[in-house]
Amino acid sequence: MFSGLGSALHARRRAALLLAVLAAVLAAFFGGTVDSKLTNGLSDYDDPGGANVTARRIIQQATGVDAQQGYAVLVRTDAALDPKAPPPAPVSAAGALLRGRPETEQVVDYATNPALISRDGHSTVVLGTVAPMREKDTVDAEKALQQAIADNPDLKGRAWLGGSTPGHVQVASVSNEDLAKAESLALPFILILLVLVFRGVVAALVPLVGAIVTLLLTLAGLRVATEFMDVSTGALNLAFALGLGLAVDFGLLIVSRYREELAVHGPGRQAVARTVATAGRTVFFSSLTVAAALAAITVFPHPYLRSMGLAGVITVVSAALFALLGLPALLALLGRRVNSLAPRRWQRDSTAREEAGDRWHRIASGVMRRPVVVAVAATAVLLLVAAPVAGLKFTGADPSTLPASTSAGKVSRALTSDFDKPPAAPLQIVLDTPGGTELAAYAQRIGRVPGVESVGTPFRLDARHWEVDAVLRGAPLGTTAKDAAAKVQDVPAPVPARYTGVSADFLAQKASIAAKVPLAAGVLALITLVLLFAFSGSVILPFKALLMNTLSTGAALGFLVWVFQDGNLGFTAQNGIEATTPVLVFALAFGLSTDYNVFLLGRIKEGRGAGLDDREAVAEGLARTGPIVTSAAALFCLAVGALALSRLVFVQELGLGTAFAVLVDATVVRALLVPSLMALLGSVNWWAPGPLRRLHTRLRLDRMEPPETEPATSPAEETQTRGPAVSTT
Repeated sequence: MFSGLGSALHARRRAALLLAVLAAVLAAFFGGTVDSKLTNGLSDYDDPGGANVTARRIIQQATGVDAQQGYAVLVRTDAALDPKAPPPAPVSAAGALLRGRPETEQVVDYATNPALISRDGHSTVVLGTVAPMREKDTVDAEKALQQAIADNPDLKGRAWLGGSTPGHVQVASVSNEDLAKAESLALPFILILLVLVFRGVVAALVPLVGAIVTLLLTLAGLRVATEFMDVSTGALNLAFALGLGLAVDFGLLIVSRYREELAVHGPGRQAVARTVATAGRTVFFSSLTVAAALAAITVFPHPYLRSMGLAGVITVVSAALFALLGLPALLALLGRRVNSLAPRRWQRDSTAREEAGDRWHRIASGVMRRPVVVAVAATAVLLLVAAPVAGLKFTGADPSTLPASTSAGKVSRALTSDFDKPPAAPLQIVLDTPGGTELAAYAQRIGRVPGVESVGTPFRLDARHWEVDAVLRGAPLGTTAKDAAAKVQDVPAPVPARYTGVSADFLAQKASIAAKVPLAAGVLALITLVLLFAFSGSVILPFKALLMNTLSTGAALGFLVWVFQDGNLGFTAQNGIEATTPVLVFALAFGLSTDYNVFLLGRIKEGRGAGLDDREAVAEGLARTGPIVTSAAALFCLAVGALALSRLVFVQELGLGTAFAVLVDATVVRALLVPSLMALLGSVNWWAPGPLRRLHTRLRLDRMEPPETEPATSPAEETQTRGPAVSTT
């Protein structure tokens, strides 16, 4: 199948390239509007079927207020504020500004709540509750309020807009700005590294062409998805980093193999067909394993996680489509010109590649001479790096993570540092009862819970529901508030109760994620086992891959805890890791680890098919793929690791965690653990029960389908495609 595909693409290379260009242009026009269709709010992190969501809906229907939205205008005055005196002009202007907004339901200032005055008496915050708003309306409202503050002489330079609604708008804005900056910084380094790897400009540019097409197709796919579901703005971060990384990975594998075939067979159908039959087959199975890992995320009901899983699958499919259809046609058209624009000192035979391969061959041979020692040592290192996972804590996504350069970030920091009792959303308890006579005693019991500062009087929401509000001590996502919210939920309620508010919503999110982890892990493991069996014909290798992937992903999570939760490498210590990050990092790291494993197993399988014994096949496989996997990992770390430059902590966690997982997998796992375990098991690595082995053969999954030998390239075609022969490293 793959050989036939390569032959067909060579025969119709111009038509295939024209279709690829047309698809990219159409995707650019259609996907260019995706940014305006994305969502970014606290509801993205909710389980839509959760009791906390139901409680919030009941409150919203009864009061017309969306508890997840709101404004907070921080005002700084020259004179000290006096609750008994008339408010100064800036405070009055801030109140009038919020009251003038059509979505504002209620405005509260220090006249009704003296706690809204800072400790030094020169700052206050004016709060506004709002009705439910669409995503686009929140963006328009934030922009209008910022402009109104800038245009008002009483507010300009002494008032800053914050709160949930502006905060989430600014999170999206900062995320997009940081993404563009990070990728623009990473791209030149990626290009330089590609030139060094391929030892030529044309060959280096080919994977970047794939990256552009991949990203355009991905944006178009996400735009289609927005018609059927909410897609979080975080999906763009993943799509850009993963698209660039995978396109370069797949391009590196395909182009490197094509240049090998080009050196042996010359330009023509045979070189393309062999490339697709070998490297193309590997890319096909690699893309399936990565897509499967990311598809497992979609079992979580949270819109943010589903968006990330969907974005990942669309990105992988887009990268694979170009690598399998567009890239072979482009190489067929280039022929020897793929080696053009190389410095003269690089225009030599395969000496550099052979030297790099020899180094990896020696590494593999050395490891396999002492497989037990190396396997134990490598495993011990991975477990040591993973050890901090035992102290893993979780926190939620919150506008307080915004940098101080944003108005919402400035307001959040001021509320925390300058006010004795900063305003915070209370824990809201919605009780299903038509009468409230039994609720007074329940409210008193809640008031005795450690960490609860005060409890409001129960009040009626509607004919069937009452509400009790509890003010928790500390920041809503701080340890004290979260522990208090959990203890409040343990207090027996006289009637069915539901809990919402920032602290309760986080606890609900955490519980919902934990409940779905076994299903996601089961789906991921099952699909990985099936795909690796289809690729290798073995039942031992897939289980080994699961073990090694678990070790490398565990090391990545331990590294995250050490860096962000414990505050190392120059990062500020956090209350915990954002609750969705371990899920995303695990899925990404697991899929990419399997990806590189497939790269290596494909070459080992080829070596065994060519008659090499098991150890020599492993050494030859590592010699062939070691330089490629190392280069691919370095390039991928640049693409994904660029997210660590973001000013948002949860984006930094995703980028740095994934990059570290790839680095560990390409070094400790591929160079040490894989060859040592392959040597220990020997031929047992390739064992499968008779029925499964026969099924694998019957489905022709073990055939590489090398094309028949073709006549030598014609002089005309040789002249058209002639260029300098340049080695890959």
